Amino acid sequence: MRWATAALASAVIALFLDTTTARHHHHHRSGNGHKQPSDISLWIDQQQIKMFSGVEMEIYVISEGKVLPYLLDPEFENKLPIIPSEVSYVNFTWKSGVKKYYYNFFRLKSFDETILKTPSITIKTQGRVPKRAKEFSVLLPCTGNNSGTAQFGIGLMIETRKGKPLNGTPLRLSLRKECTVREPNPGPCPDGYLGPPHCKKALCYPNCMNGGNCTAPGICSCPPGFQGPYCEGGTQFYTNFDKS
Repeated sequence: MRWATAALASAVIALFLDTTTARHHHHHRSGNGHKQPSDISLWIDQQQIKMFSGVEMEIYVISEGKVLPYLLDPEFENKLPIIPSEVSYVNFTWKSGVKKYYYNFFRLKSFDETILKTPSITIKTQGRVPKRAKEFSVLLPCTGNNSGTAQFGIGLMIETRKGKPLNGTPLRLSLRKECTVREPNPGPCPDGYLGPPHCKKALCYPNCMNGGNCTAPGICSCPPGFQGPYCEGGTQFYTNFDKS
């Protein structure tokens, strides 16, 4: 149910962002209907969005040299769903177009390293934005030790070749990632033991009686006052019987 809720929320947000992006592209056409020379763009690819929401579409962070307005909304981060445990990375694509831009991922931080390790990226943290479209990933590795939701931060600065920040940057995003620890499937247990997950529970049949514990397959440890293979007999009963 949690996954379905997150997916639905993602779909609603994705459709909203797509509408915003479409309007943005419309405004960046010249009067004769032709596109202006391409500028820097950064977006999440279609397949990645489909993983989140089931909707195959692109979501832009930067489009033709402009950081899209919804990213500058103080409430934007609160509207985003939690990244589910099944998703361990986010793919981005970017290009600089005809201009030169330089980037710096100055912040990659997990705010709870008992749940989520420090995020990393599959490119250098500083460098030049590629001229043609190229993909990179933000990796979000869970520790595998604890289940829960961890907050993480990403900071990105983009500058022109003259060192001037792109309007709307630096971007500082604080997002949330869910991590779930799942027990491994060890396969069938040895004869005489029950499981999963660890096959450590011994099997006694019939069950141990009178508060006895099954300590090994077919072996019961009896409490004081009881004896027998399954702790079915009382020691006091046998003592009185011998004296008669």
